[in-house]
Amino acid sequence: MTRTWTAPERGRFTVAEWAARWLAAQTGIGPGTQYRYATLLRAHVLPSWGRHRLSDVTHAEVAAWVAALRSHGSAPSTVRQAHRVFSLLLDLAVRDGRIPRNPASRVPLPRVTRDEPRFLTHDQVEHLAEAAGDDGDVIRLLAYTGLRFGEMAALRVRRVDFLRRRLVIAEAATEVAGKLEFGTPKTHQQRTVPLPAAATEALARRCEGKGADDLVLTAPKGGPLRLRNWRREVFDPAVRAAGLSDVTPHDLRHTAASLAVASGATVKAVQRMLGHASAAMTLDVHSGLLDDDLTALADRMDAAARAAAEARVGAVWARPASRHSAER
Repeated sequence: MTRTWTAPERGRFTVAEWAARWLAAQTGIGPGTQYRYATLLRAHVLPSWGRHRLSDVTHAEVAAWVAALRSHGSAPSTVRQAHRVFSLLLDLAVRDGRIPRNPASRVPLPRVTRDEPRFLTHDQVEHLAEAAGDDGDVIRLLAYTGLRFGEMAALRVRRVDFLRRRLVIAEAATEVAGKLEFGTPKTHQQRTVPLPAAATEALARRCEGKGADDLVLTAPKGGPLRLRNWRREVFDPAVRAAGLSDVTPHDLRHTAASLAVASGATVKAVQRMLGHASAAMTLDVHSGLLDDDLTALADRMDAAARAAAEARVGAVWARPASRHSAER
């Protein structure tokens, strides 16, 4: 193993001092992510590591810290996120020549078990939309486009192309410490999403009389939609009225993926619609959607194999008949 020498005095920053520098340098992330990093530092990293010098942090101690977080009741996902933040700030210390290597690398982490996504059928979407009253078009927009709630809340009139039935997703709203922040979407990439005809007329009414930079959807008393308020006042009552249970607004995004696959969309098309960073991520999150598709593929392959076998049998029977005819 190659060892890199680092002057001991360069590692004399405490973790708390270095964390402040690291966080201030995170200019390429959204406000929601920045807030989450700060919260993880404050709640999980700095209480244990704040007074340690960077050069005093050891791999064994980091592994023990991770195990302690889990044993004290932190969820596996929280432990992994806290470790990631710690590891990222230590990576910067390595690149800056403060420490020779990252002591948080290759630390065993708890596994996260992902809950099975919830998908609604077309009928369930319509029942939910009807129960939502004036916000039924919001339900349909989320369920048929796969937009994240923050992307929908930040949608502006000029980014709706009614002629081509397209939405340009270039902005997202995130609530940070009670304040709404506007930034780029989760992957920092602009994308274009198809707008179903069923949602077009209602969206056009929402845009009437508004300027190009105005928000398409707003709260009843004006201002942007906020997920917490909308869920409490509209979504949750509609879920109960529709006779559904354990449904969240994010399930409408899973529903959009499900309905797209059922209509024949490819994984690549679903990836583009949802704004996932890769098709592999789409498969990882929505692999269950492809079960029926794989069954249909197996059926088509079986049918093709039977047709080929029947063609071969037919050819065998046809050849003697042809010779017999020639002899006669």
